[in-house]
Amino acid sequence: MPGMTTIESMRFPEEGPGSVSRPRRFKYVNVGFVVVVALLVCYGLAVVYSATLFNEDYNFSRQALFAAVGAVLMFVIFRYDYHQLSHYMGILVAISTILTLLPHVPVIGTTVNGAQSWVRLPGFTFQPGELAKVTVILAAASCVARYGGKLDDFREYCKCIGIMLIPFLGVMTQPDLGTGLVYLFIDAVALVVGGANLRFILGTIGFLAVAVVALFVLDPIMDARMGHDVLLKDYQRSRLLVFMDNSYDPTGDGYNLQQAKIAIGSGGFFGKGYLHATQSTLGYLPESATDFIFCVLAEELGFVGALALLVLYAVLITKVFRIAYSANDLFGCIVAMCIAGMWLFQILENIGMDCGLMPITGIPLPFVSYGSSFMIVNFILLGFIGSIWAHNGR
Repeated sequence: MPGMTTIESMRFPEEGPGSVSRPRRFKYVNVGFVVVVALLVCYGLAVVYSATLFNEDYNFSRQALFAAVGAVLMFVIFRYDYHQLSHYMGILVAISTILTLLPHVPVIGTTVNGAQSWVRLPGFTFQPGELAKVTVILAAASCVARYGGKLDDFREYCKCIGIMLIPFLGVMTQPDLGTGLVYLFIDAVALVVGGANLRFILGTIGFLAVAVVALFVLDPIMDARMGHDVLLKDYQRSRLLVFMDNSYDPTGDGYNLQQAKIAIGSGGFFGKGYLHATQSTLGYLPESATDFIFCVLAEELGFVGALALLVLYAVLITKVFRIAYSANDLFGCIVAMCIAGMWLFQILENIGMDCGLMPITGIPLPFVSYGSSFMIVNFILLGFIGSIWAHNGR
């Protein structure tokens, strides 16, 4: 249609190791982007401070420190020309796989909440699966960008799917379903933006739907025969059943969901006041600084505070979309869109699960949930967004 912009009409230069590099023009900092990021990070730190004030399991100073370290990394990556990473798909996939399998290494691997997703080193603990989000995005973009915005060959499409599934299968060995879903969503965005045939994508979605149904049918049968959990862990099954029936597991995940709803509803329009949340401080709200931190914000600052956060998110995502469009190559466009898509998915899933509209998966809220690995990764991704803006040639 006239006036409509498509992947094909954007006419990106040919991708691949043999492509001729063009001079890169370095632009100044996108001031609006930096301002909204600063506001969002400060807002998130304020909410984390409140959520961790009376909880000895969390350390606000650590969160603030890693935010500062992340900001430094962001500006370092901002100066780096992201184009150079477009030809290292194999290395990026290998790094992603190693990171997802790292928690299985004896001595350093640590199990938390039923998942062996952590690595403990002298002085600090981190989640390699979180760090792998960066390489998963870059690898998916590199894989799809090679086809120049038109992936119509079914064999090549299957090859891309196979490559993308490697990190997903790695993280599912932990098992970390939440992070695995994030990987899948990143891959889906890469395929859509990269011009994969719509019939292939719809077929993949249909296959996944059938696989999920089969998983639920076969899981109890295999568990009974093997005498232990084979496919789904008990807590994973419980979370999905609670989503379908809120009265299920009233002393476990069902109870957590009810407390989350109470916290959000009790905030009203203007909230109870900053540092005056009762659900979290009295111990009724579980994981108040991580999975359910939106409930703390809604209880203290009410609808107005929650709306302010959503507005900041909307501005950030919109700016990333515009930066993606400004990219002078398909690789940069896909990277930016994958980052925006990942954040959007995490926002909708986290807030949705707190309200009972989405299954509880343990996916954190970008720039708000407590977690040093999560904070560092988000700042690294911000750095790549800045790099795409700074090194575009439009």
